[in-house]
Amino acid sequence: MRRFVQSLTPHTWMVVAGLIFGVVAALLVKWGNPANMGYCAACFLRDVTGALGLHRAGAVQYLRPEILGLILGSFIAAIAFREFRTRGGSAPLVRFLLGTLMMIGALVFLGCPVRALLRLAGGDLNGITALAGLIFGVFVGILFLKRGFNLGRSAKMPSVAGWLFPAFMVILLLFAIFTPYFIFSSTSGPGSLHPALWISLVVGLGVGILAQRTRMCFAGGWRDLILIKDIHLFSLIAAFFVAAMVTNFALGQVGHWGFSGQPISHEEHLWNFLGMALVGLSATLLGGCPLRQMVLSGQGDTDAVMTVLGMVAGAAVAHNFGLASSPSPIGNTTFGAWAVGVGLAVALLIGFLTRERRQA
Repeated sequence: MRRFVQSLTPHTWMVVAGLIFGVVAALLVKWGNPANMGYCAACFLRDVTGALGLHRAGAVQYLRPEILGLILGSFIAAIAFREFRTRGGSAPLVRFLLGTLMMIGALVFLGCPVRALLRLAGGDLNGITALAGLIFGVFVGILFLKRGFNLGRSAKMPSVAGWLFPAFMVILLLFAIFTPYFIFSSTSGPGSLHPALWISLVVGLGVGILAQRTRMCFAGGWRDLILIKDIHLFSLIAAFFVAAMVTNFALGQVGHWGFSGQPISHEEHLWNFLGMALVGLSATLLGGCPLRQMVLSGQGDTDAVMTVLGMVAGAAVAHNFGLASSPSPIGNTTFGAWAVGVGLAVALLIGFLTRERRQA
């Protein structure tokens, strides 16, 4: 057995990791998570934001153990493999702003890059439009990378700075277990649908360890495929999608193929495309998708922590000011459309203005 494990190439491990994540993400729906939302980094962080009372959308408030476990799993893996490095100082306010914009784009589409694949694997063809937008946003981000885009180097920081965010996750986990009165929890809607706490936590820890070891990124895979024709990360994405789709079929979780009548979804194709384009562009400028940013935050990267806090702010703004979309027939809002347009303009401006000056 040991020889077999040692014989596996890094590329094979990426495929195996994608297959495991895809199966588990589909199983989470069977165990209680909303349909086509087995694992969504943006939606679940939005639920955590609501549980803390930072937004008051009663249908999406729950301390999702998948998110707490994701960050703690990354922390455990980084410590175990001596990869925990406390660093930061690379344009933290810009990262905060881009994190905010990335979350707004995701909530206009109603999902992150992970959920876009899960929606498609569950029969929701709106995932095609979203993936097209994601790839377009990544492509635009690559153009900025080729022009010298750089948010600056991070520097070594005191160890305590890197431990603070994982410690905060432990506190939130205690809140999830003991449910104090000041924590909000949905009684209806997506926030009320979830597996037993221990199941979500175990899955979150496992995904966190897996993601930390593989450098899993659902935007970075497309970036590397387009920029340097490298399929290493993309192979995980492809394996994830295939595993999720096969598992959904096996469990009878594919209701019907189509654009309309899909769970927690809307059919406004333009805003699905542009919302995920904003996610793809922001993720490329930041160096990772929402899930990747949370994994980095668990291994001592305080710049990633600033991005995650920006995502929390984005969730609060999106729901407190009517930017987030709703499932059909409501769909996107006027304020949400404006937010995506302004967000794309701001992200493009950051891309143009933040470049390394090459000496003659």
